[in-house]
Amino acid sequence: MSVLFTCFSGLLSRLQTSSPTVPALSSSKSFSQNIPSCLWKLGRLNHVAIAVPDLEKAQYLYKDVLGAQVSETVALPEHGVYTVFVELGNTKLELLHPLGEKSPIASFLQKNKTGGMHHICIEVDDIKAAMTELKKKKIRILSEEPKIGAHGKPVIFLHPKDCHGVLVELEQA
Repeated sequence: MSVLFTCFSGLLSRLQTSSPTVPALSSSKSFSQNIPSCLWKLGRLNHVAIAVPDLEKAQYLYKDVLGAQVSETVALPEHGVYTVFVELGNTKLELLHPLGEKSPIASFLQKNKTGGMHHICIEVDDIKAAMTELKKKKIRILSEEPKIGAHGKPVIFLHPKDCHGVLVELEQA
């Protein structure tokens, strides 16, 4: 089961073992009593990050061809990237381009010459509680402490091998 839905595992097991009849909502027992409590909660999808070999061409595509609102380029040396955000209304795309030879995006682009999806970012209401609980559940976090991300908020990354092949960024809401 995906780490993103771990808090709902109790509900899933209850549904799998219950009879096919649906209990009335007016029962005296609260539905939420059967869901394990989490000290943190997943929020909305903040962005999907795309590694691009040519940032200017990518900006042109989203701004001039597709008509999206595109931010200015921002250098994030502590993460080894240049970022550009594309506003989509309900979420954003984050265009990533390498900053320096040791950039994780440079190594990604060596394996994926034309670029591609790099990670997804999901907001959480308590990043420290999320870290504590995920470590207990043997989910690898790629740094000991949160780093400040492109939005000026603490972020962590979860190992893709623990998240069904997807690099997941969690960002403090």
